[in-house]
Amino acid sequence: MFFTLSIIGFVALVLLLSLYHRSRVLSFLPLRLVALLPSNIQLPHQLRPYVLLSTFESQRDAGMSSTAFDLEANLAGDSRLGLDERGAEEVRSIMQTQGVTFDQARLIRHKQILARNGIDPTGMPLDSKAITHL
Repeated sequence: MFFTLSIIGFVALVLLLSLYHRSRVLSFLPLRLVALLPSNIQLPHQLRPYVLLSTFESQRDAGMSSTAFDLEANLAGDSRLGLDERGAEEVRSIMQTQGVTFDQARLIRHKQILARNGIDPTGMPLDSKAITHL
């Protein structure tokens, strides 16, 4: 009797904790299962299904190509449908706000990503505990 009650209590506790921390629990599920969930459940942005917003051609026409990053040369053999939309939007906004070229905007975005991760523009870690030479 006590064993059965303790098992039921443990299962109830696990269910309540998983309900409370559902965004963390959902991150461990395969995307196929997450896609089956009802639409009223708020998913973290990492779990939202990818929605194609543009193609390589439209991104090339929007100025998201250069000699160093030539989209047209790779259109024929590439099975992907377009660039990462979030990254492309960040580069596009940098180009508009700072008035720089596509390559310069990509470099600025790359340096911002490095800075967010504690790395200086030369690629060296900013952490004083990091071992950079022996």
